[in-house]
Amino acid sequence: MTNVSVKTSTLVKMSLFSAIAVVLMYFDFPILPAFPWLTTDFSELPILIGTFAFGPLAGVVMELVKNIAITLIKGTATAGIGQLANFIMGCALVVPAGILYSKNRTKKNAIIGMAIGAVTMAVVGAIANYFLLIPLFMPGQKPAWIMNYVLTGVVPFNLIKAVMVSVITFIVYKRVSIAMHIETKNNMKSVNQN
Repeated sequence: MTNVSVKTSTLVKMSLFSAIAVVLMYFDFPILPAFPWLTTDFSELPILIGTFAFGPLAGVVMELVKNIAITLIKGTATAGIGQLANFIMGCALVVPAGILYSKNRTKKNAIIGMAIGAVTMAVVGAIANYFLLIPLFMPGQKPAWIMNYVLTGVVPFNLIKAVMVSVITFIVYKRVSIAMHIETKNNMKSVNQN
């Protein structure tokens, strides 16, 4: 496969992962009964798989494409703040996981990377919500209220979401990876025959 073919194939696969993520965003559900407006979905799953396959920068690009696409398709009820939150938290999960996994592609590094990503998502989520997202969405809230909300809602929510996505990614990644490698080998054969 030529360098251009590899880049094109990678971009097509990244686009496919982003498109799957957009579809998965339509199937959201609450996970904390005390905070029913904090809904999750499995849109980070294809992004994390794509990040493992193509690297952390690809993960950021897929997160950006996913959030722009869902905003253009579905609109926004939060003046874009919800999409900004999704982008920030998604990157906080996939970038650390992708960096560690790209150093040495082993199951152990995948698990450690996803664990670090989950903790990073919780920490970044707390900081972003306290200093940026909640003040933008609900100006005038008292710092004590924001801190309580972050500690009792945002942090557990992000940890639960990150663990759910990470466990499913761990289960399905190898199968998806093998399928992508078979497809790449078949493309290489057809290019070499032409």
